[in-house]
Amino acid sequence: MTRQIRFLALLFSFIAINAAIAREFRIGSIEILRPWSPATPKGAAVAGGYMQIVNRGAVADRLVGGTLTAAGRFMVHEMSMVDGIMRMRPLAQGIEIAPGATVDLKPGSLHVMFSDLKTQLQPGDHIKGTLVFEKAGSIEIEYVVEAVGGGSSRHTPTHGG
Repeated sequence: MTRQIRFLALLFSFIAINAAIAREFRIGSIEILRPWSPATPKGAAVAGGYMQIVNRGAVADRLVGGTLTAAGRFMVHEMSMVDGIMRMRPLAQGIEIAPGATVDLKPGSLHVMFSDLKTQLQPGDHIKGTLVFEKAGSIEIEYVVEAVGGGSSRHTPTHGG
């Protein structure tokens, strides 16, 4: 019996920790999951922001902008391979999130870019920002800064590190 109680206590602790780490934000039918940014070296001027965006609604929406308290500029970007060369470009129209779709903002692909950094991003920092959607509006979120090359296997940072 004692072994079962210990197991249940451990299981509930694990669930509570995962819920705290999940970092989910919601505005209308849009969910933002696990926003993060890689740590930057001293003097870096740019960093990337990554997350999953889920549209649980019946109408498409579009990520069109945002802010980061630690940066002077926020841009929606895309990286793609063209003729064997990795290219990055701003997306003036933003990123569409179709009804029922999940869009992954990840290194080497769609992402948000922070420029004119005001401070070094260090592992463990929590940095406030906003995301602006065409239909859902603006939502305050928080990015967790992760060590370059460390942390979760779901990503490999490319901006700022």
